[in-house]
Amino acid sequence: MAADRMLQFVEREQHYPDKRTAAERAQDFREIAERYAAPDADEQAARCSQCGVPYCSVHCPLHNHIPDWLRLTAEGRLREAYELSNATSTMPEICGRICPQDRLCEGNCVIEFSGHGAVTIGSVEKYITDTAWTEGWVEPLVPGRATGQSVGIIGAGPAGLTAAEYLRVQGHEVHVYDRHDRAGGLLTYGIPGFKLEKDVVMRRIDRLAAGGIHFHLGFEVGGDATLDVLRQKHEALLIATGVYKAREINVPGNDAQGVIAALDYLVASNRKGFGDAVPAFDDGSLDAEGKHVVVIGGGDTAMDCVRTAVRQGAKSVKCLYRRDRDNMPGSQREVANAEEEGVEFVWLSAPASFTADTHVKQVAVAGMRLGAPDASGRRSPERDPGRQFDLPADMVIKALGFDPEELPNLFGAPELSVTRWGTLRVDHQTMMTSLPGVFAAGDIVRGASLVVWGIRDGRDVSEQMSKWLKARSKGEKKAA
Repeated sequence: MAADRMLQFVEREQHYPDKRTAAERAQDFREIAERYAAPDADEQAARCSQCGVPYCSVHCPLHNHIPDWLRLTAEGRLREAYELSNATSTMPEICGRICPQDRLCEGNCVIEFSGHGAVTIGSVEKYITDTAWTEGWVEPLVPGRATGQSVGIIGAGPAGLTAAEYLRVQGHEVHVYDRHDRAGGLLTYGIPGFKLEKDVVMRRIDRLAAGGIHFHLGFEVGGDATLDVLRQKHEALLIATGVYKAREINVPGNDAQGVIAALDYLVASNRKGFGDAVPAFDDGSLDAEGKHVVVIGGGDTAMDCVRTAVRQGAKSVKCLYRRDRDNMPGSQREVANAEEEGVEFVWLSAPASFTADTHVKQVAVAGMRLGAPDASGRRSPERDPGRQFDLPADMVIKALGFDPEELPNLFGAPELSVTRWGTLRVDHQTMMTSLPGVFAAGDIVRGASLVVWGIRDGRDVSEQMSKWLKARSKGEKKAA
């Protein structure tokens, strides 16, 4: 059995009950996965054609040297393969787990084009980096020569953590501020543990802390300190907050009990995984066990919700999406995984209303059809008057995507310029906002996107911040 399929099997099975304890099941399945992963990684890597135009690398936002580290893996030179992979990515084992490879590297594999199935690049990337951690090849973060300059980073998600690592290596003092009680952003609280084990995230954060990066957790910018206060404290700031404002559905019954936001649901599940006390989960409000669950949306967050509901023991799980399968924005691999696990997809459907006394009981569904293409080229959904039906629902999860919060008001910085979409306006060459010395990167600039793009933006902005800090230092020396 191929390693990627085996690992999917392992991840699913760890969440299904049997007579063993969770720790015993996890250990058993890890041993099975390791038994299959090593030879399969070599076999898969050897399938790489080493083509003249490495489309896999071109379509990777980080432009990872994929053919080269696949060749090293095939030759059994795993440490060199890891070091090459690590050269362009701060989190290769995380990208190997959660990147939508079917839309990026693997989807553009020349072997895939020939109809023989793509090289399982993500699984190999995950395997070689997990091996590096096990063998002790992952080096500690070593700060560069101290510059005497301090940088503040607002947001401990992929963009913020990546920028923090590069800036610390350059010798800057780095302080990371985040409103949550753990760093990692959506890596920690938004992505389910069956896709991204939390110890994998925590060991990355622990490495950064051991390298001298200061984490200020439970810190609200605008409450504990305004943006202006932080600007006075640091020579430069990076805003990498991500986008967390959930999009709403304006239909009757939207405020009924049991109609919940996707992020509230996923955060509660992840907190339970950490062993935290979560009253809203314990009282059943955010627990899908024994319920008819309807998830609304077609992106990766919706897939995380339906698959989490299955693992919590929901009676039924349905996903409503207003377009068809071919026009779904989420990963087709995730859709296939969800279908294997028993999720029913109701295509070309949207909620018309939620029936409830106080708690939701039913979703009135309006049929949709695809009309003329919009400005982006996608066919716009429109109401199909010939289709309407009802679905039972004890829990409705709204997973329609995320918009930026109103950061100028939230941070007490009305002079911070935003676009008409609410994202931060930056100079796209320098990545600086309308405020001198204040930079921005990740989803708060580009809108809700992929983790790998956050890592890329964190890498790019650290370079721009370093240039700006060097110029500032030279200017101060001349003035003195």
